[in-house]
Amino acid sequence: MAEFKILYIKRYSIFCNLAVNLFTLNKMIKKLLTLLHIGKATAFATALLFGLQLCAQSKYTETVSKFTTTRMRVIIDNDFGGDPDGLFQLAHQLLSPSAKVEAIIGSHLHKGGFYGAPGNPDFACEQAKALLKTMALPNSPIVYKGADTGLTDLKTPIRSEGAEAIVREAMRTDTKLPLYVLCGAGLTNIASAYLIEPKIAEKIILVWIGGPEYAGMAVPPPNYQAFEYNLSIDLKAGQVVFNTSDMPIWQIPRDAYRQALVSYAELLHEVGDKGRTGKFLVERIEDLLKRANNNLGEAYVLGDSPLVLLTALQSGWEADPSSSSYVTVQAPKINDAGQYMTNHKGRNIRVYNKLDIRLMMQDFYAKLALFNKK
Repeated sequence: MAEFKILYIKRYSIFCNLAVNLFTLNKMIKKLLTLLHIGKATAFATALLFGLQLCAQSKYTETVSKFTTTRMRVIIDNDFGGDPDGLFQLAHQLLSPSAKVEAIIGSHLHKGGFYGAPGNPDFACEQAKALLKTMALPNSPIVYKGADTGLTDLKTPIRSEGAEAIVREAMRTDTKLPLYVLCGAGLTNIASAYLIEPKIAEKIILVWIGGPEYAGMAVPPPNYQAFEYNLSIDLKAGQVVFNTSDMPIWQIPRDAYRQALVSYAELLHEVGDKGRTGKFLVERIEDLLKRANNNLGEAYVLGDSPLVLLTALQSGWEADPSSSSYVTVQAPKINDAGQYMTNHKGRNIRVYNKLDIRLMMQDFYAKLALFNKK
């Protein structure tokens, strides 16, 4: 019965927000009380809480969109059930009006998961949906499940909701907005989409967080893993994307994404007290820190957030991520050890080596604060 009452409270709070010009809040609360037969204080407080949240979010949307039009479409493919940096990136991207999120894909990790969290796409989808529910945005994007495992060979796609969504969006003919596919984990779903329909390579730009350092451009960190983590999730998918396909790539390798370093104190101060969304995100970081036995230090790499920096935060004229630096290289071939091999016939790709972390983080903090401003 309690859940039934809460459901109606939520529905009436939404109706309050939509019909504010037709009815007064007092009249709607009285109607709510009549239907539910619950205490006046409880009904008023609960309905007002939901109503104010929706009003604030509507006000944020109107404010940030007033002088901004959609410049691009994006598909977000990430392991939201593992490293929580993907949830930070998702929240930031959803608050960025110039880049319309057309689809969200929950992808797999290694079978062993991540610090005790399951590494399957179902859990990734659950986490993405939990964030969407917390943010309560109007017209939230659909969350699609990606492949359960990596590719078994270089020619056979793994069909999934996620891969099909990429193909469907890439092959649209009713829009000329550029499409960026943003991957913050393994490349299974984009490689599968390409194997299903190779023509998508002509219609997308892949922005990928992953891959080891390039010789002559950066050195690996101390005690580094020879097999960079995101590439190791699905080596064969990486080989399809780099060795076989001709899709444009903007790559953020390990030396670049490790620049997105923020402190726990910073997150508490700038994010943790910014409403339900900020609380949700910081709690996900704290949960990981606990599962890691508090042994990860006091700074954390939000390594997926550059996906927002390179898309939504492009310059006004000659649109490009102009405050970040990249080197144009011939796409290497990736060998079975996860290392780059020279490919003199490789197409040119962008490899980012310096990111504007100030712009990226200050924009996120500002949008989150405006979003939760009451």
